Amino acid sequence: MLVLTTSILVLGNLPSISGEPECAPDMGAIIHECEQYVLKKGPQIPPSQACCASLKGVYLICICKYFTGEIEKIISFDKVLYVANFCHVEIPPPGTKCGGFTVPGKPPPPSKTPTPKM
Repeated sequence: MLVLTTSILVLGNLPSISGEPECAPDMGAIIHECEQYVLKKGPQIPPSQACCASLKGVYLICICKYFTGEIEKIISFDKVLYVANFCHVEIPPPGTKCGGFTVPGKPPPPSKTPTPKM
């Protein structure tokens, strides 16, 4: 409950940025539907359809500006990226800073080294 309350207080009051779209149309719904998928504790699991639906219209790059040390203590940004990717939410470009986290580049392609013959 403390995690939810902290998340709502911090993320629920994100201001609109002049000249930019709102970060998220309904932050309360996002927190309610997606919290369990982005918390640091627990396994990385695919989000629900309700979580993905709540993310429609979210601008993750805008939300990155508000990732503070307090949020980073409870939310795994790796899981945030996983959920965003799973739900087809636009992910910020590689190198974008989200609090203390930097969005990684795409993973390298699989190695094409030949397998040794036996």
